[in-house]
Amino acid sequence: MPELPEVETTVRGLAPVLQGARIERVTLRRGDLRRPFPQDLGQRLTGATVTGLARRAKYGLIDTDRGDTMVFHLGMSGRWRIDPDELGKHDHVVLETAKHRLALNDARRFGSIDLMPTAELDDWPAFKALGPEPLGPDFTAAHLAAAFKDRIAPIKALLLDQRVVAGLGNIYVCESLYLARIAPTRAAGTITRARLAKLVDAVREVLEAAIRAGGSTLRDYARPDGELGYFAKEWRVYGREGEPCGCGGLVERRVDSGRSTFWCPRCQK
Repeated sequence: MPELPEVETTVRGLAPVLQGARIERVTLRRGDLRRPFPQDLGQRLTGATVTGLARRAKYGLIDTDRGDTMVFHLGMSGRWRIDPDELGKHDHVVLETAKHRLALNDARRFGSIDLMPTAELDDWPAFKALGPEPLGPDFTAAHLAAAFKDRIAPIKALLLDQRVVAGLGNIYVCESLYLARIAPTRAAGTITRARLAKLVDAVREVLEAAIRAGGSTLRDYARPDGELGYFAKEWRVYGREGEPCGCGGLVERRVDSGRSTFWCPRCQK
């Protein structure tokens, strides 16, 4: 599933071709993805000018001069294709400007598109309960300390809780906990403020490295220009079960709630 760095990379890839452009035509090649498209999607986007692009958690945001924001989620396999030579059967939404054609390709159809008044975005149910952005100023050791206070749940589970921090996914939580040398099974409420500060730094470092690298090559993800990301080559622990850790231990794998957790029991405490 595309995670935060993949969505950030997608938004950055779309910006040069959409920012300031007028959407000349919108074609919906089916009626839904994970849920039906807004009935007036084409009417409200056609003729609108894109005024900004951004990301919130794992959602991409495309603002228009009509006071609307198109919110897209890439689901399990979604990606935007820029100027494809031909449209394929999985290109379900097509936006055309004077210079470019963009196709939202989603073979598994777990993605989504919504259209919201920009002024109401913060109150949209999907956003209202989200925690702070992990790359934003509100993601701090103090925030984590407050969120984890008296909690006995494993820290990995709480980091994946979007109410605690927005947009973190399994791969990057595993990598961040390894970099901070914190066991994924450790009770969140027992971790000191100093170690939480190291965790905040680790989360930022891992995400920023992944964004620079263009995201992860896991499964179907590709950037809008068609190039696969390559952060997978830099994974320190994820997918490395049985391989040696720099501390002399071995990377282990466990399954929690259907998700694989990779960690080194020797150096992560």
